[in-house]
Amino acid sequence: MNKNYIFKLLLLTIPISSFFFMSLSNGAPAGWSGSPGDLGTCYNCHDVTPADFSASVNIFTDIPVSGYELSTSYNITVTINETGASKHGFALTAERDDNNSKVGTFIPTNSTKLVNDDGNIAQSNPDSGNTWSFTWVSPSNNEGNVTLYAAGNAVNGDSAPSGDQVVTTSLSLSPSLGISESRRLEFKMFPNPSIDNVNIQLPTGASEAEVRVFDYTGRKISEKKISSNDHLLEISSLGSGMYIISVLADNKVGVQTLIKK
Repeated sequence: MNKNYIFKLLLLTIPISSFFFMSLSNGAPAGWSGSPGDLGTCYNCHDVTPADFSASVNIFTDIPVSGYELSTSYNITVTINETGASKHGFALTAERDDNNSKVGTFIPTNSTKLVNDDGNIAQSNPDSGNTWSFTWVSPSNNEGNVTLYAAGNAVNGDSAPSGDQVVTTSLSLSPSLGISESRRLEFKMFPNPSIDNVNIQLPTGASEAEVRVFDYTGRKISEKKISSNDHLLEISSLGSGMYIISVLADNKVGVQTLIKK
């Protein structure tokens, strides 16, 4: 093959590939939050020789740990922490736990935009910093337990697919106890305050349950299946402070505050 032809072909591919990666920098083009219902993560385009910026991505919300109310607007913030990256991006979605369908409505801000048929939200440009805030409007009908999934991308800014780091996280949400009094679960928890173990006593008729531990930012710390034969919750590894204990049994939810000494 003629060397001049090869050279001209290479010159032609440069602007095409540059345009492609620059377009991706203006927001994830599809569902790449890393959720079960999405296509993958940002690594779909940033998977060549990944870097290590010691990156992490976090989701913060003002949704009460007691659960989300129906048809209610909540503030969501996604933050990427890293060392050494020059630009950042993210993709986030909300999905039902039982069938991975999209839940609620995202309202973007100047630094974010809707993608994936409005089922996901992402950065609108790579120069908008490492923190993005926007609004999520909860569904009008009870969709059950929901999880927010996010993928964060710390990049070196060279408009190429190498030298970047993609990280993921998730945040579990439950419907509010205020949805229906019939869904309220009454349970006993002792001792409280506690140092190492807590007894979870389920109401009569409930033989097993799922216990979730949240900190006061709404971040899920741990979860455990309990039963009438195994009702101890081990908390010795938790730092001192206040935590929210959520117990789910027989399609009912109960929430109490735990003080860890």
